[in-house]
Amino acid sequence: MSRFLNPAYQSLDAYTPGEQPKDTVYTKLNTNESPYPAGPKTVQAVCDETAAANLRLYSDPDSTQLKRALAERYQLKPENVFVSNGSDDILNFAFLSFGQDGVAMPAISYGFYPVFADLHHLEAERIPLEEDFSIDPGKFRNKGKMVVIANPNAPTGLTITLDDIASICESDPDHVVLIDEAYVDFGAESCLPLIGKYKNLLVVQTFSKSRSLAGARLGFAFADPELIGDLERIKYSTNPYNVNSITSRAGVAALSEDDYYRGNAGKIMEERRRTTEELTALGFQVIPSLANFIFVTSPDIDGGELYQKLKERRILIRHFSDPAIAQYNRITIGTPEEMDILLEAIRAIIAERGES
Repeated sequence: MSRFLNPAYQSLDAYTPGEQPKDTVYTKLNTNESPYPAGPKTVQAVCDETAAANLRLYSDPDSTQLKRALAERYQLKPENVFVSNGSDDILNFAFLSFGQDGVAMPAISYGFYPVFADLHHLEAERIPLEEDFSIDPGKFRNKGKMVVIANPNAPTGLTITLDDIASICESDPDHVVLIDEAYVDFGAESCLPLIGKYKNLLVVQTFSKSRSLAGARLGFAFADPELIGDLERIKYSTNPYNVNSITSRAGVAALSEDDYYRGNAGKIMEERRRTTEELTALGFQVIPSLANFIFVTSPDIDGGELYQKLKERRILIRHFSDPAIAQYNRITIGTPEEMDILLEAIRAIIAERGES
């Protein structure tokens, strides 16, 4: 660590992204990326020669076309829409904007939440999950601080209901309730219909998962215009051009071929069901998931050992060091062929242990 770093940040425990290996070829099931490519219209938008020639110009700071396309797709007004450089950017802005009284979050959830709290010197209340890894919404009511919940939660894939979210919003109308819906398109129900009723509700989504644009970095949020205006103020105080012109075009195009991406999400959900059945038959416990991943454990093999043995076979899954979930692994759902590779490797690992 450099001696020049502001002392306020010297103890910062930075977020650790999933492995992105560059030295060899892996079956990559560790970072919840889509196994399917972007749609043909999306690719065409990115490769457009006129758009490339116009890269000499700054992008539209208001992302006008993208906001209009999102508003039309989700039956809202553009003033209800905020877009940014990935949903992580929006989360960062939200913690900075609305976390002055502290932030309540599940103790086991997206690892960036406590990092953002630490970055902005906010008190973080990490509320334990229930024994089955579910979230008790009652523990998030009347907190007197911003509430942040991933729904579906990560890394479990479990959800809470719209009634639960509404009750949290109603219990504390003076603080923002942020619902992170990064994985909502894989079978969960969005709380988007609630934003017209609750002015303190901020719904955050992304193009990274169901729309195959993780590398483009494009996130969006929905809320009452007052909250959107607050986020815009922060954006214009940091980087007005935070969505580049090519990414914005990709987003508009992706929204125009929604059937393609919905079809891919359906294939992922079907493969999630099959993989869950196969692993259950092998003795694994699989947490019921409505995300594009599953959270699994086995009484027959240590979680860290399974991760390592799969990595030796050039298969990456996500293992967490937190003792509360160290026996579990999060497995991204890939193509049927990728999941067959995983299942064959797990069967071989179990067989080897049985022989030893």
